[in-house]
Amino acid sequence: MRYLLAILIMAVGLSLGAMGFVYGEADDSPGLQGLSALLAIAAVVLGVRILRRRRRRSEARM
Repeated sequence: MRYLLAILIMAVGLSLGAMGFVYGEADDSPGLQGLSALLAIAAVVLGVRILRRRRRRSEARM
């Protein structure tokens, strides 16, 4: 379940970040581009943290 949640968070965050980045480029808005890049980076970091926590818990059970 956590694996699916991590993948979903990364996919939604990356897609929204990419769309915002493209729209900010078309609108010539550096602020929107920066926020979109931060959103995409945060989505990847959050997804990786969820996956790493899952792996640590499974190793601790052994």
